[in-house]
Amino acid sequence: MALKTSTLDPLAEGLVETARERQTRALSGRDRVVTWALAAGFAAVAVPLPLLADSAREPAAWTLALLVIAYAIASRIQFEVASGSAVPTQLVLVPMLFIAPVAWVPLLVPLGYAFGLLVDIVAGRVHAERVAVLVGGSWHCLGPALVLLAAGERPPSLDDWPIYLGALAAQFAFDLVSSTAREWLAVGVPPRALLVPMGWVFLVDSLLAPIGLLAALAAQSSPAAFLLALPPVLLLAVFARERAARIDGALELSHAYRGTAFLLGDVVEADDSYTGSHSRDVVELVLEVADELGLDEAERRRAEFTALLHDIGKIRIPNEIINKPGALDPPERRLMETHTIEGERLLERVGGLLEGVGSLVRSCHERWDGGGYPDGLSGEAIPLVSRIVCACDAFNAMRTDRSYRKALPLEVAIEEIERNAGTQFAPDVARALVRVARRYEARDVEDATAPRPQDEPGSASIAA
Repeated sequence: MALKTSTLDPLAEGLVETARERQTRALSGRDRVVTWALAAGFAAVAVPLPLLADSAREPAAWTLALLVIAYAIASRIQFEVASGSAVPTQLVLVPMLFIAPVAWVPLLVPLGYAFGLLVDIVAGRVHAERVAVLVGGSWHCLGPALVLLAAGERPPSLDDWPIYLGALAAQFAFDLVSSTAREWLAVGVPPRALLVPMGWVFLVDSLLAPIGLLAALAAQSSPAAFLLALPPVLLLAVFARERAARIDGALELSHAYRGTAFLLGDVVEADDSYTGSHSRDVVELVLEVADELGLDEAERRRAEFTALLHDIGKIRIPNEIINKPGALDPPERRLMETHTIEGERLLERVGGLLEGVGSLVRSCHERWDGGGYPDGLSGEAIPLVSRIVCACDAFNAMRTDRSYRKALPLEVAIEEIERNAGTQFAPDVARALVRVARRYEARDVEDATAPRPQDEPGSASIAA
């Protein structure tokens, strides 16, 4: 699972950071309710299971202890994937299903998890209540345990591969439902956001399961032979550490790009207060329109940076032209129109993610009909992000006091956007912008008519 530090998906960044930050905190609110409900539900099934299922297996206590310790070791090796982790516990879970009584496995798994977490709890890196998360996250082992119990407890055999495929499918089904339910109900992560990360987890488990089965076959002659699966676990630990370092680098780089973008935004504002505040207003509007159009997280981040920096090139334009109260003459207009090119050049010098934003900044004054500048692009040849910023930039300019005119009323500005859809603005962007603008108006009216605390019956007020 290679990871380029410069291209970590923005959604994955957010999920990884959220997951890391949650580790050190106690559960609260919905997170606590959902987590304990999952843990209680798991215990309600796992605890009585040994009483309901007879087993002919009688492993020694030291064998069970080794299984729990091995599971604890494997559980500490984590490949971070979005809001969760892929851990090589499959190398221990599979032998455990054939060495221990199958009905006991759902009890041994959370015990191994808790034992593995003990070091971090003592060190203060993980809150003790996170044990409940691990118990609630043990549902995956119930799937294969129930399948193997239904098939009849028997020694491992390659001839039973259809049963093992069914057990693996049950493991994935239980894991998918419990994991997505917790993330969705507890912290609001939509299930679709977890499909790709969970797919990686299932791929890892699918590749490790045959190795675990070989360890189970070897353990039939000597129970301790399942420990042969531990060297691959230690090898995976090396890869997991490298992946964690790459994710750390990606997060640091993303924060650096974001900080640089906002620093450049501050430079614009220091150079010209109107341009700076205008750019920040456009950012909010652009993000609303981006959401209205369903842009993915990567495009949304590019839209945010482009909106923030679309006027960065104006720091190269004389202030007397920027703030001229009347219309610009042709030479001044030509000079003004170079600001998108200057913006691209400035961002290319920054490099990395902002270098790509530079090309979007360059196209923010292109028109849908090809009459814009600097390249005369038209239609779909104009990047979508640039089309969005173009429309939002114009709308915000109309709704703001300028040196040469007062702000236009909302309906007039909307009429201008609609009238120029298909000529200056992309039609789909214009429609989305109008919908967003009308929602803004509705919110403003609602805020203006909402009673203030001092106006409510029985509330105290102080006259100024």
